[in-house]
Amino acid sequence: FGIFLWLLMSVSFLWFGAFASAGGTAMAELTHWPAGWSQRGQSLFWGYASIAVFVSAILASGVVYTLIERFMKLVALVTVIGLLSACMQAEVVASLPGFMRGLLGPTEASPRPWEAADASKLLTAITFAGLGGFWILFYSYWLRDKGAGMAGLVGRITGLGGAEEAVLSDGYLPSDDRPSAENWSLWRRFLSADIMVGILGNLFTTLMTCLLAYALLFPKGLLPQEYELAVVQSQFFAVSWGEIGRLLFLVIAAAFLTDTWLATADAVSRIQTDIVMTLFPASRRLPARRWYYIFLALLTAITSLTMQLDAPGPLILTSALIGFIGTIIFPPALYRLNHKLLPPHLPEWARPRGRPWLLGLSFLVYVTLAVLYLKSSLGY
Repeated sequence: FGIFLWLLMSVSFLWFGAFASAGGTAMAELTHWPAGWSQRGQSLFWGYASIAVFVSAILASGVVYTLIERFMKLVALVTVIGLLSACMQAEVVASLPGFMRGLLGPTEASPRPWEAADASKLLTAITFAGLGGFWILFYSYWLRDKGAGMAGLVGRITGLGGAEEAVLSDGYLPSDDRPSAENWSLWRRFLSADIMVGILGNLFTTLMTCLLAYALLFPKGLLPQEYELAVVQSQFFAVSWGEIGRLLFLVIAAAFLTDTWLATADAVSRIQTDIVMTLFPASRRLPARRWYYIFLALLTAITSLTMQLDAPGPLILTSALIGFIGTIIFPPALYRLNHKLLPPHLPEWARPRGRPWLLGLSFLVYVTLAVLYLKSSLGY
């Protein structure tokens, strides 16, 4: 079962080079360079250039996670400021009542009939809105390389600019004593707060981008697609900051999307390293950092090839749809892991409390969405 999930995860991440080419669409619109190239050619050029820059940054960094975290925080800060400024413009504020009514359900006739292809787009939106699919696995590795809790006692993946640290696949169990119980309680509070920041921040920015799309793009019939995936949204910043805002949005969009490639390449390389060193003990003859760079090189090569297969949008859809299968499998897998396999090895105070009804509810929701998706796609 675990090997099946591993293979499914590996297949789902063959296509994430689309994030680099999506960022390339913004840079192509910003520079219109190389001159004389098609929009597709310019987008791919900037996508490859971004990958080269980020891989070089990983190699030169001290601790890889620190590089990614700092860059993501900077991009996120500028993005939130820009979105807030745009949402406060009169044109956007005027559309807020209609937008709020729309959150509760359709308020008017659809501008066009529902098409089977819309189901994939909707399911992708649901998957990414909650960082679903196999992306949810990244969080544990981010906490580990951040040094949160007991992770502060283990090594981290470092760039060639940092000293190699011993990275083990083995974990630790809490001892059954009072200090450990107090630390466990503190850890749970930290984890709840950290997760809540991510959930609320993601919800806030998602609602802002939806509001701006409803107010600025929908009335004009503008739709992000093909090699303009990150171009038409530049109206978000232009409404408050004019041409400078439009250009700034293109820069931020390029950074945000290509940074998604960076974060994904790093996390998937880290996960693959952990899995290989766990399933195949003989692989431990090589240090974790070497395996990490082997997988990073493979992912860079593979995603550079898959970028050529289609426009960014369809490739992102492909990755999300495969990942959604993992989303359906996770609830029962997590139930077995956390409520059956781990409890016998944990002190009483560290075992899961209450009934895992949330896992059951999420499983039913995801299965229902999968059934509705199949019905719509097959024309039933």
